[in-house]
Amino acid sequence: MKISEIFYSVQGEGTLAGVPSVFVRASGCNLRCVWCDTPYASWQPEGPEMTVDAIIAEVQTFPASHAVVTGGEPMIFEEIVPLTQRLKDARLHITMETAGSIYHPVACDLMSISPKLANSTPHERDGGRWAAQHDRLRYQPDVLKRLMADYPYQLKFVVSAPEDMAEIKRILDETGADRSRVILMPEGTTQETLRERAQWLAEICKIEGFRFGPRLHIDIWGDRRGV
Repeated sequence: MKISEIFYSVQGEGTLAGVPSVFVRASGCNLRCVWCDTPYASWQPEGPEMTVDAIIAEVQTFPASHAVVTGGEPMIFEEIVPLTQRLKDARLHITMETAGSIYHPVACDLMSISPKLANSTPHERDGGRWAAQHDRLRYQPDVLKRLMADYPYQLKFVVSAPEDMAEIKRILDETGADRSRVILMPEGTTQETLRERAQWLAEICKIEGFRFGPRLHIDIWGDRRGV
């Protein structure tokens, strides 16, 4: 499978924020989010083709007890099943980061699902040529329900405006998701943007009872690769 990068850092998002983890970033995605913060793994996928053996060998060079398989969209690769099983055999806690539009029977301790809202559709970027495909694929309620039924999960929503809340509530109603597992994160790739949006998003979380999610990697290092 095509791998953009493998690196050791702390988890920046979700219920395991702050936990030292080795990240395996698959390169390639079935979606094209307009605000994607890893375009080198989606809009312009890059990186070498690596075997599962080679990936595991590199992962094991880091002193990690947790592994995060991310992307891009790692679920587009059939090799994701043997890769996650090998990570499990290595006694690593596995977080799978996915948009929840594709299902594979992976080995996984935490299914970290980030359904993409309408705010992600690239109506103008790259001439808008990806907009229709992205909009068709970004929300797959049957896949979401299967992932939530089969794995311990968290739902992370990237919020760019208060108006996004209506769509989030509709998704929760349609899928029957557990509201206690919902995490709202401000959209942004700069500390300033995150700080501004965090102020009103935290207030929404207080009112609605959702968990507010920081993005520690941007707070600490900014919009950089390998962190």
